[in-house]
Amino acid sequence: MLKTDKIYVAGHRGMVGSACVRALKAAGFENIVMRTHSELDLLDPAAVRSFYEAEKPDVAIIAAARVGGIGANSAANSQFLYENELIALNTVWSAAETGVKRLLFLGSTCIYPRMAPQPIPESALLTSELEKTNEGYALAKISGLKLCEFLRRERGLVYHSLMPTNLYGPGDNYDTEHGHVLPTMIRKFETARVNGNQKVTLWGSGSPLREFLHVDDLASACLFLLEMENPPDLVNVGSGREVTIRQLADMVKEATGSQAFIEWDRTKPDGTPRKLCDTRLIRKLGWAPKIDLAAGLRRTVDEYRAEVASGRVRV
Repeated sequence: MLKTDKIYVAGHRGMVGSACVRALKAAGFENIVMRTHSELDLLDPAAVRSFYEAEKPDVAIIAAARVGGIGANSAANSQFLYENELIALNTVWSAAETGVKRLLFLGSTCIYPRMAPQPIPESALLTSELEKTNEGYALAKISGLKLCEFLRRERGLVYHSLMPTNLYGPGDNYDTEHGHVLPTMIRKFETARVNGNQKVTLWGSGSPLREFLHVDDLASACLFLLEMENPPDLVNVGSGREVTIRQLADMVKEATGSQAFIEWDRTKPDGTPRKLCDTRLIRKLGWAPKIDLAAGLRRTVDEYRAEVASGRVRV
């Protein structure tokens, strides 16, 4: 990319999109195009096409999505499939049709089979059954990355995809009913600390293994791949470190300073038993994460407190 390139970031208000904008600006990219949902409805193909025709970006980063945790996904797989399918197909197809030469599509490691080999290589895609609790979201993301792959093969466009592991950091959604596991834990433990609550209830058994990556590390990976002349069609991005949900709970409890007892609600689902990225490909290319989980959690707790104090927290 050139510093003068016009770069469209879809989903710039979300955790991932805002991290990408921060990283781009820090690297000297200033011609960044952003639209709120009220300004551009990504579910409307005509509106998306008109936007691309009017703005003519050189590069597009597709970080927009409807996201949620196990509860939200399992309760509304149809809506997660429908909305994310439209977002993916509209933003990628219209980019190709209007002359956008470079596009990075952000997916998720939930695209991989429930019982994929561990660590999960990129080659595991579509080899067996998906996790049912977030199947709709996964199918939509698979459609998006496959569309990028087909357009690159058929039209020579450098459209490629990045699959991040579980993310955390500033701008996350702290909804305790529908959010992801880590921000939900932060809010619950911090609320318990502030209110002096003696117990925090968490979903499942605490036994699943998960990998977590700070969103600023993800943003650095996005820029790294966009700077490559010939990037892979699909590449995993993760920290390479996994912890059990129980271990994560203990780390969040320590980061917040809460003294609450942890109760596990085993009537709630655990989700995929283990999900660790095989990140050998991107590490071989020259990228590696920099933010340790314990340090990242302390930073995120401080940022959450600042967001709460200023009334900017997403719940």
